[in-house]
Amino acid sequence: MTDPSKSLRLLCDGFKENFAEVVMQDERFVEALMHISTEFVDNNIPIVDEDSRQELCLMLMDTIGVRTL
Repeated sequence: MTDPSKSLRLLCDGFKENFAEVVMQDERFVEALMHISTEFVDNNIPIVDEDSRQELCLMLMDTIGVRTL
């Protein structure tokens, strides 16, 4: 590994936890999850009651997270 690559890897390792927290708290990420979960439920789970559908979408969203490798 070249010196710049090594330095970048060290920076990445040092900031990855903070970055994961920022992503999880970003409204755009939450909105994307809501959109995807709604689309998933609409396409795969026939729920007629709107409140139940929304609740299931939120429950599915709660199962998703960002983790570092």
